[in-house]
Amino acid sequence: MSYHLEGRLLEVCNCKVLCPCWIGEDPDNGTCDTIVAWRIDHGTVNGVDVGGNTIAAVAHVPGNILRGNWTAAIYVDERASPEQEAALLDVYTGQLGGPVADLVQLIGEVVSVERAPIRFTVNEGKGELEIGADYYAALEPYLGATGGQTTLTDTIFSTVPGAPVFVGKAPTYRSRNKALGIDVDIKNHNALQSIFVFDG
Repeated sequence: MSYHLEGRLLEVCNCKVLCPCWIGEDPDNGTCDTIVAWRIDHGTVNGVDVGGNTIAAVAHVPGNILRGNWTAAIYVDERASPEQEAALLDVYTGQLGGPVADLVQLIGEVVSVERAPIRFTVNEGKGELEIGADYYAALEPYLGATGGQTTLTDTIFSTVPGAPVFVGKAPTYRSRNKALGIDVDIKNHNALQSIFVFDG
């Protein structure tokens, strides 16, 4: 059993800019409410082509992100075929091991797994994420003195050595908080986007 996934990772949360979780520090508020989405541009899982799909987690992190015990709701792109959905869930529930299993072991409780229309247009820190009618964020990158985009490299969540992590904020955000019963406004708070490559 094996998988190869590559694409774009987006994370927005209620931490201030920039999110301390990416360097392993405690969240600004002691806890963190976040959306993490993986847009799979190219990938296969046990021979099943899963490219063009997005999977997302809406999560409450009760403390330092590396200590785990997250509570999460999982959303699978409604465009995924049943075979693609099963393959993605095999990876993102940790059943196929590898680096994604290391990540998902941080989740203590999954409260739901749902299909939803997911729109992911974020590239180099700019664009939009929309999950059904419940979650929406528009991202805007920060710029440096010369007009180039502000980036990080080699964070604890970087999967491609040297690849940039684009630092930005979410100037527009809405949430019905349907999944976890939380009500938090992350407007103008942290937004980070990077690329990922997972081999398992």
